[in-house]
Amino acid sequence: MKRKNIAYFTLGCKLNFSETSYIAKKLEEEGYNQVSFNQTADYYVIHTCTVTQAADRKSRQLIRKISRKNPEAVIVAMGCYAQVKPEELTSIGVVDIILGTAEKFNLGNYLKDYRKGQPRIISISPVEKANSFNPAYSGSDRTRSFLKIQDGCDYTCTYCTIPIARGKSRSPYIKDIVSQAKNIAGKGVKEIILTGVNIGDFGKLTDESFLDLLKELDKVQGINRFRISSIEPNLLEDDIINFVTRSNRIAPHFHIPLQSGSDRILKLMQRRYTTDLFQKRISLIRKTLPEAGIGIDVITGFPGETNFDFTQTYEFLDQLDISYLHVFTYSDRNNTKAVIMKDKVDSAIKEKRSKLLHKLSEKKRITFYSNQQGKIASALFEAKKYNGRMSGYTGNYIKVEKPFDIDDIGSVLKVRLLDMNENGNVNVEVIE
Repeated sequence: MKRKNIAYFTLGCKLNFSETSYIAKKLEEEGYNQVSFNQTADYYVIHTCTVTQAADRKSRQLIRKISRKNPEAVIVAMGCYAQVKPEELTSIGVVDIILGTAEKFNLGNYLKDYRKGQPRIISISPVEKANSFNPAYSGSDRTRSFLKIQDGCDYTCTYCTIPIARGKSRSPYIKDIVSQAKNIAGKGVKEIILTGVNIGDFGKLTDESFLDLLKELDKVQGINRFRISSIEPNLLEDDIINFVTRSNRIAPHFHIPLQSGSDRILKLMQRRYTTDLFQKRISLIRKTLPEAGIGIDVITGFPGETNFDFTQTYEFLDQLDISYLHVFTYSDRNNTKAVIMKDKVDSAIKEKRSKLLHKLSEKKRITFYSNQQGKIASALFEAKKYNGRMSGYTGNYIKVEKPFDIDDIGSVLKVRLLDMNENGNVNVEVIE
């Protein structure tokens, strides 16, 4: 049988990227030939995201674009948007196969014998049935790999659709994750990013913990560093922070969702912490790991957010010793509690607040980078080349640049941090 060309496009989180890579690897074993999304293919697979209206819109735009460009190709939409809003994907009229959260891992079964023009396939189980853990890790990059350690979420944040898109929290046994990490190490990968929906919730069904997992991964040979992705502040326990301080392999980098610096808004969001707890987490990190990179998620424009609430948030973030912000502008999501809340914030006000927070983020980043100047760090360099230069990241998540050297691709080098350049990155000199 002639090998069929298949192309993938992934939207959204690192978890989606790890799953796409895993699914693509399975299909390659089944005889499909992966090509770039810009190339002509027999099948185009869009792994969708539904965390914002913009993500929904981008999925629809991408589907229409690929249909116009390759009208004879089979188009597949799978993942969170497909799970939550299959009727919107159906209404586009050009999607051939729509697969939900559980069904996407069996993509090969749906593609088998399917031909363009046959009746549309829509296969979506109730999210309650998404109760098994499907392992996944990305494997196309020899520099780093995204390793899925957890899926789903048991939280009930009023703005979030993830629980209805991915189901309940679940994770495998530590031994299974360690085995996958060893496989990744065998491929020459230097960094593993631990990904999931709510990774701090790891092990709740197996009587294990996220800290237990970190301790075992710290023993895995061949991986230079493990990086923790976003972790809830109430689950980022002191013991985890203290272990990262002692670890040789867990990167000194934390990404922690705050969402609001107003306790009133946090309560409306049904978040599980206060600003006081959040402050204590940042203080402990800075006390034990002064050089750590600390990123913060914040949402502006949540229903009921007054000027006073926003000012509280801005001032709270301004006084925190952090490295950067990820700023999100609130948008209504169907099937959430927030969508029916009163006192919606005008879009012009949301845009103004978002710009202020982005400027604050840049100020924080420049300050953090400047404070690191002259210090020694280990940086993992990537294959990307531009203007004769290559970039990489330090353990504490500073983006650095140096002259391109093909032998340094995928290498961890000891460098001295110099000045910031016109790209906003830090120039370095290799010292070893």
